[in-house]
Amino acid sequence: MPLNAFPKVRTRIAPSPTGNLHLGTVRTALYNVLFAKKHQGEFFFRLEDTDRQRSEEQFTQEILEGFKWLNISWDTPEVPLHAPETLVGLGEDGIVRQSLREAVHSSYIERLINEGKAYRCFATVEELDAMREAQKARKEIEKYDNRSRALSKDDSEKLLSEGKPYVVRLNLGADHVITWLDLIRGEVSINTKDLGGDPVIQKSTGQVLYNFAVVIDDYEMQISHILRGEDHISNTAKQIAIYEALNFPIPAFGHLPLIFTKDKQKLSKRKHGDIASVNTYKTQGYLAKALVNYLLGTSYNSAKYGEIFTITEGAEDFQITSVSKSPAIYDIQKLNWYNRDYISKLNYQEILTYVSRFSKFDLENNSLFNSSQIQLIVESIQESLDKFEQIDEHINYFFEDFKLDDSTLITIAEEGKEVIHEFISLIESGSLDFADQNSIKNGINSIGEKLNLKGKKLFFPIRVAISAKTSGPELGFIAVLLGKEKIVERLNSALLETSHRN
Repeated sequence: MPLNAFPKVRTRIAPSPTGNLHLGTVRTALYNVLFAKKHQGEFFFRLEDTDRQRSEEQFTQEILEGFKWLNISWDTPEVPLHAPETLVGLGEDGIVRQSLREAVHSSYIERLINEGKAYRCFATVEELDAMREAQKARKEIEKYDNRSRALSKDDSEKLLSEGKPYVVRLNLGADHVITWLDLIRGEVSINTKDLGGDPVIQKSTGQVLYNFAVVIDDYEMQISHILRGEDHISNTAKQIAIYEALNFPIPAFGHLPLIFTKDKQKLSKRKHGDIASVNTYKTQGYLAKALVNYLLGTSYNSAKYGEIFTITEGAEDFQITSVSKSPAIYDIQKLNWYNRDYISKLNYQEILTYVSRFSKFDLENNSLFNSSQIQLIVESIQESLDKFEQIDEHINYFFEDFKLDDSTLITIAEEGKEVIHEFISLIESGSLDFADQNSIKNGINSIGEKLNLKGKKLFFPIRVAISAKTSGPELGFIAVLLGKEKIVERLNSALLETSHRN
């Protein structure tokens, strides 16, 4: 790409509204944002909604809401130097809608036909099927054999006048190697003979196909750098051929590794369902900043900030050449690690905003505890949350009674029951101060000394009996908040349930 081919760095994201907002789409957008910010450039949003059968407004809205939630904003394209007075398809929201640009796309199709760089192919479906069957019988790679390339202008006009259906194909010419210096992968070369023959650029319905439309739109939006998934590598070769046919300046390309599952499958909506959708993480109570950081961190870490960084921080020292070439591996545990870190840094009012959305308990209008106690409860489990959807799992025993199930009862063995009996006796003796956490802790430790127990064997039976959990805040903290009466009630109930189980 000539240094002066484009006035400034411009990148874009161009999702299709044919399904839920995919993690991979967001991840690609984020790398485009980092690159643009690093080079004081611009980042644009284009909606590639020309697939009339599969594009749906509900997906458009989900995509836009997802980007808004993630706080990914975009610039509004200026009128390009080589376009009409306005950029067709540009809305007040700064989004270019490809479906509004069909007339623009078709005008370039006509130009290529007139210049002999594209042609009408009148081959029928039956003829093409027969061609592929013959190739298959000869054990050849199945591809279009360019049979209509040599059709004369007169013959083409005659068939056109007869109303015979046709598609338009790009004339790739003699076999040649298309080479580009990929920003991530280095030099990439693809021979045009491996592209499946002259590609269709316009259907018989008049709809211009993806590879052609995207070139026109990127040209008129003056996109200088195209960063996208490595599954587009073969498309890049076809698009460069279109750029060359139209004598357009060719942008720089960079192909990002895809997100794979641990069993080495490409993360997809069809195979992996909700885990591929951004909306899943929004509805489960992940923080947008954590998801953004995780997606960037799958293939890139900031040299300055390490694993934890914002978009602005990540752009400071961003180097596209530092992006890993290896597939990114979807790792929910790593995402949870990021989310816990971000949750741990929230102040109480910020946490309360999320808790009010995800908890069934009305914490701000609660008769069991005052506001200070509620704050203590929430802050006690703050660093344990993977996501806010889990909030009630961590705090429910403060607000409602429970029945122990088999999995928790089994932790109360014979010596566990002895610990509980001793704890009840200690409470009833009046030697514990239920306003002092240390008094509770010291009391439990004294039981351990008496029974020669420590660690889980000492603390688990009591914890399970009063909370139905095997982990959580300090037992002294729980006991002080629940109070003497409730603690004794739950300890006795646990003993009763244990005896019934046995």
